[in-house]
Amino acid sequence: MMVLSTRGVMFERLIVIVGTTGGKEIDMALPKDFIDTNDFTKEQILAIEDLGLAMKKAIKVDGYYPHLLRNKSLGMIFQQVSTRTRLSFETAMTDLGGHAQFYGPGTIQLGGHESLGDTARVMGSLLDIMMARVDRHKDVVGLAEGSAVPVINGMSEFNHPTQEMGDLMTMLENLPEGKKIEDCTLAFIGDATQVCLSLMFICSKIGMKFVQFGPKGHQICDGALHVGTEEERAEFGKKLMEIGDENCKLSGGSIVISDDIECIKGADFIYTDVWYGLYDEEVEGENYMDVFYPKYQVTMDMMNFAGPNSKFMHCLPATRNEEVADEVMDDPERSLCWVEAENRKHSIRALLATLGARTPLNDEGVEYSAKAELHAALDKICELQA
Repeated sequence: MMVLSTRGVMFERLIVIVGTTGGKEIDMALPKDFIDTNDFTKEQILAIEDLGLAMKKAIKVDGYYPHLLRNKSLGMIFQQVSTRTRLSFETAMTDLGGHAQFYGPGTIQLGGHESLGDTARVMGSLLDIMMARVDRHKDVVGLAEGSAVPVINGMSEFNHPTQEMGDLMTMLENLPEGKKIEDCTLAFIGDATQVCLSLMFICSKIGMKFVQFGPKGHQICDGALHVGTEEERAEFGKKLMEIGDENCKLSGGSIVISDDIECIKGADFIYTDVWYGLYDEEVEGENYMDVFYPKYQVTMDMMNFAGPNSKFMHCLPATRNEEVADEVMDDPERSLCWVEAENRKHSIRALLATLGARTPLNDEGVEYSAKAELHAALDKICELQA
């Protein structure tokens, strides 16, 4: 969605390998916080998606709102402007019977006069759950470490995990006929933004094939958006690829990164993001149009080259007729970006209900078509939290 540099990112990632089980994921309790999908198992991620789909059906088909966070409070910290993320969190919390409080840029202490740890401790005692969209990934990590209540990463310059969940939900709802999610290929077109990186994470975690079709110097293996010397970027890119490769060992997925358009042939989902960033003043370099246009613009010709039934996705906002042509974005059969935007709310609702201190559903005597699915999904979440 928004392209930021990774200056100041605190990159730590523990990869858990079970040496005697053939590379299978170990069973572990659900983490307290949602900072990075790499902290979760495939089973946990899919269970959260199942809960989101069940609640979506209950609300949209049956008109039944599951008040699983009745009278709970969500604190929303935004260091950047937001449309989809703010609306999704605020409406999702209302749907669950709770209340969301918005803290815009400059309205609260966040690592200024008061230490980040002290802010996290105070907010964690006043709220039931928090989300934060931050300039620097280390800040959302620090909030989670200092808070007694769950913290959700609403986007940092490193990753965008709630976008990943909405995108995965969209793909699960729009699987090609006869395919499972593990059989699908997502091809990302263009710059290695934090959305591109996040998609590599979720695709490799789930067992999909992930492709980045982008120019050299703007590929994940080049260091994504990390700001530094060539050597530092190369080392950062190596660490990012190690995460993806380890995920693939566990899931059976694969990763391809190339500047040859042949790499997108057979892709089920074509995805792109903007070519410019909020923090471009931090990086001196080429004009983005000179680098990406026209080779990396998603056109109907590119969609058809990938496959006659390929679907288009975009995290939004889009710069029309730059990274994507209008004919693709507005095509009622091929474009999923509007459904994808709505699914931000449905997937975030599931994250809140999973991580928050749930209140009783109290649906005895209430009949709705999604009831069995919702209860089964909640039972699975409870099992994973045990």
